[in-house]
Amino acid sequence: MPNETLHTVHSYEQELEHLRLLVNKMGGLAERQVAQAIIAVVDHDEAAALDAPEMDPQVDELERETEALVIRLLALRAPMAGDLREVVAALKISGDLERIGDCAASIARRAMRSELLSCPISVTGLRSMGRLVQDNLRRTIDAMDQRDPELARIVWQSDTAVDELYTAMFRELVTYMMEDPRNIGPCTHLLFIAKNLERIGDHATNISERVYYAVTGHILPIVRPRGGTFD
Repeated sequence: MPNETLHTVHSYEQELEHLRLLVNKMGGLAERQVAQAIIAVVDHDEAAALDAPEMDPQVDELERETEALVIRLLALRAPMAGDLREVVAALKISGDLERIGDCAASIARRAMRSELLSCPISVTGLRSMGRLVQDNLRRTIDAMDQRDPELARIVWQSDTAVDELYTAMFRELVTYMMEDPRNIGPCTHLLFIAKNLERIGDHATNISERVYYAVTGHILPIVRPRGGTFD
């Protein structure tokens, strides 16, 4: 193989590896944002509430870098088969990770609202939902890093439990608001927080679908398993 061809192949592999590193770094940041946002809500931790939004610009910059590299690879390298699936999946995954970061930042900003700090309503449901969402996101990042389609499929199936917890929380919080109008303010914030957690779960499921397709070349069923939700 001529030296020029060897150099081209090596350069291409380096660019693919750099793309993987960008997406994995983005995933790590988004995972940390979610963890800090949940700590902010359930523990009323002001430092965590400030930390999650501060990471947002880093996630946004990584998304821009990923998009630029994907465009370069598509335009100059013309990837095929598995490489093409991986490159396109990276673009879509980066978008989901950016949205996860946005949801986490939104949760963190609401966490320190005065209405919540003095709220008598238990956040046990949010704690459980947050733990489940974190577990699913962690496994999603692992599936992405390890290129593990079976782990991705497991996460895809696990989103039902997140939906069911959200539905239960929705009903509980609406009941609190009906019982006492003074609960409307704090419960509204808690509803927005729960919805953002549910959305994070959806984005984690989207990423799992991308990983599964990129690795196997097969598409998971269009209609994913879902619990009852209020959209």
